[in-house]
Amino acid sequence: MTSYDVTLERTDGPTQTIAVNERETILEAAQRAGVRLPSDCRKGTCTTCVGRVVAVEAEPEPESEVETEPEAGAEVEAEAEAEPELETPSGDRSGHQPDAATAVDYRRPPRALEERERTDGYALLCIALPRADCRIEVGPRVRAEVGDSPWK
Repeated sequence: MTSYDVTLERTDGPTQTIAVNERETILEAAQRAGVRLPSDCRKGTCTTCVGRVVAVEAEPEPESEVETEPEAGAEVEAEAEAEPELETPSGDRSGHQPDAATAVDYRRPPRALEERERTDGYALLCIALPRADCRIEVGPRVRAEVGDSPWK
C-alpha cells in the first residue's frame, strides 16, 4: 500500500510529520499517530479541520530525460500543462501557491469550501486523501482565514 509523508505545520506549535496511507484521511492518520487536530463533522460540511497546503513534493525527473529534452517547445509546454510540476522551496510562502488538488483528493466533495478557497490551497483534513508528500499548515490562524461554513 502506498504511503505519503504529510508534514503538519502548526501556526502556534511544533511541526510533525505523519505517514498517511492512500486510503485513509489525513485526520485519521493524525489520530492514529497520536497527533491531535480539531475536528467536528468528519463529512466535509464544516471547516473545523481545515488546513492549507503550503508545499507539494514534486516527483523528481530522471536525469537522462531532463538532459535530452529541449528546454522550450510545444511538446514540452503541452506536457507541463497536462501534469503541473510544483516546486516550492522550503519555507517559501510568498510567490508560487501550490495546487492543493495535487496534494489531496477527497472521499466526497468538500462542501464547506468554496472554489476560491480550494484554489488558495485550503483542504478539509477529515475527508482529504493524500496524493503526494506535502506540507500543510494547521491551526487557529488557518481556521480564521476560512471562516465559518455555510453548511453548518
